[in-house]
Amino acid sequence: MLAAIDRGSFPSTIYLEGPSEPLKAAILRELRHAWSVKVAGAAPPRVMRVAESGVDEILSSYQGGSLFASRELILVLEIEDLGKSEKRVAALAEGLSRPGGESCLVLVESEAENPRKTLEPLRAACSTRIDAQPPGRAELMSWGARHLEREGVTAEAGLLETLADACEGDALAYFSELARLAGFAGPQGKVTRADAAALLTPAVGAVLKDYLGAVTDGDSRLASRRLGRLLAAGESEGTILWALTNLVGGALGGWAKERGLSASLRTRRTPAQLGRAMDALYRAEAAWKGGRADAVAVLEQATRVVAGT
Repeated sequence: MLAAIDRGSFPSTIYLEGPSEPLKAAILRELRHAWSVKVAGAAPPRVMRVAESGVDEILSSYQGGSLFASRELILVLEIEDLGKSEKRVAALAEGLSRPGGESCLVLVESEAENPRKTLEPLRAACSTRIDAQPPGRAELMSWGARHLEREGVTAEAGLLETLADACEGDALAYFSELARLAGFAGPQGKVTRADAAALLTPAVGAVLKDYLGAVTDGDSRLASRRLGRLLAAGESEGTILWALTNLVGGALGGWAKERGLSASLRTRRTPAQLGRAMDALYRAEAAWKGGRADAVAVLEQATRVVAGT
């Protein structure tokens, strides 16, 4: 599809789904850009939401265009809200078979744990269906090369690999840092690995919340890597230990700064396990402050205990 839109050939209807919200955003950016470049006199994309626009309004935009632009790019977000009514889903699906011009309608479904079966008629009715799965390392680098080329930026060999490794495969961090790098290009329109080293923080993808997320998921290896990067970035041992204690305390019913993570930890570990983890955290703090243990060793052990490994 990307090759087609680069040539100025746009599908009449696109169904965009899948668990990777950063990749969906990247795909929509490419659509917007290609539309603005390839469609003569293109108007800004029309963005609609099902909760605010009914089936009739969506079809009217797609089939009839507007007084000012006969060809439009129409993005309909949160299409899953339509799934509450099979009748409305059927009406929209039937209407998609009757385009009124050369407009491109994009139906965007938000991330879901399981496929929404009620939306299957819409998926089947669209001419193009995209399943945005989390991109792998090679795919991230391909997206990076495409983005930099579009921005007129040349990357030094190895830069995209450096960026992918720094972001640990996290698509959101990768796309965010990629945009920053593109804006960092010098007068020759080139970014180097030295530029990346200067721009990327040592804790890319490993900010405190991400570290706690890895602990919550029970991924002690990832949590340990992120712990090391947090310390390298200058985060204090006391802040990290407090955050771990607050995470467990929230899971036990107390106040939590990261309520969602504490709730997730509570579903994965039993009250007895959480109680033992809290006891271990208190002991770790006492050993560290009493000078009986190295701070880093204490944090590494505490990370494993709370993660449950």
